[in-house]
Amino acid sequence: MNEKGNKDNEKLDKNGSVKIKPMHVMIPVVIGIGVVAWLFADEFKNFEWNLLSLTANSAIALLLAIVAVAGREAGYMWRYHRLTDGDLTWWQSFKVCMLCEFTSCVTPTAVGGSSVAMIFMNREGINFGRGTTIMIITLFLDELFFVVSCPLIVAVTPFDSLFGTMHSSFSFGLKWAFWGIYALMAVWTAILFAGIIVKPGFIKRLLVKIFSIGWLKRWLPAAESMTDNMVAASVAAKAKPFKWWLEAFVSTAFSWTCRYLLVCCLFLMFLPDVDQWIVFARQGVMWLLLLVCPTPGGSGVSEWLFNEYYSDMILSAQVSLVIAVLWRVLSYYVYLVAGLLVIPSWLKSGKVKK
Repeated sequence: MNEKGNKDNEKLDKNGSVKIKPMHVMIPVVIGIGVVAWLFADEFKNFEWNLLSLTANSAIALLLAIVAVAGREAGYMWRYHRLTDGDLTWWQSFKVCMLCEFTSCVTPTAVGGSSVAMIFMNREGINFGRGTTIMIITLFLDELFFVVSCPLIVAVTPFDSLFGTMHSSFSFGLKWAFWGIYALMAVWTAILFAGIIVKPGFIKRLLVKIFSIGWLKRWLPAAESMTDNMVAASVAAKAKPFKWWLEAFVSTAFSWTCRYLLVCCLFLMFLPDVDQWIVFARQGVMWLLLLVCPTPGGSGVSEWLFNEYYSDMILSAQVSLVIAVLWRVLSYYVYLVAGLLVIPSWLKSGKVKK
């Protein structure tokens, strides 16, 4: 854990402050806006507002969308509060959540904000070793949610409705990308489970041995660091009762469910007659694909994927534009703003705990 800890601490200056460059914020914003403009260039010219058909029910749906955003963060706050056994207050948990979300916005989704959560928790009084343990456990819980929920979604949703007709090259590629990423995630979750719960020592020796082979040696230090963290997490995890694990998983599932429901609320605003379950189920597929997106916060890819995936449910490109923009504002841009607002007060309060 020492090497990883040193690398993560490099993200702090000598005063324990996070190093944030304006370019880190601007790049994903420019990419996202650029892709939206490219996808809907023609629709911007002669926008027909009457297609939106806004009503009083639309206002209620928008309010529900905001509630879904709040629920997403409430779930994560609940999880951090529970995983730290209450040592992080609800306000401290909120700050950690906002900083993690902000980091997710400016880093590739394959990295995510939770990977540096130990730095944020450290400034709130959680020592770095314990914070790293909690980070490993949150990673496992997120992966476990997808491993459990995706098969359930596929089992109860008509295949063509979930992936679209197989005559489309997009639908064909979507299906195989989904199952390929799911298979990799299932293997990774099994490794985390074995490393945290069952045989941490065996998993450590196995991974170190694998990454000692040929061209894989370049990742050996990272593998050693990760397995050290996994062994440390195992010691803490085995001491926790089942109720502790259940509450942590339920809070994780609640947060992700609210994330899916956000899009359902936006569809309810403009297209109240669509099948809401299909909208919800497709979010499970979409977010699984976005977990391996290489762009900061999924910028560009998210907008394109949303437009393509829901094109058979949204017949008007202009309505699709509005829903896509609102979705990105409420699921992405709001966290850029929130993070920038929280960071100054976070830097002024708390002390880095060695």
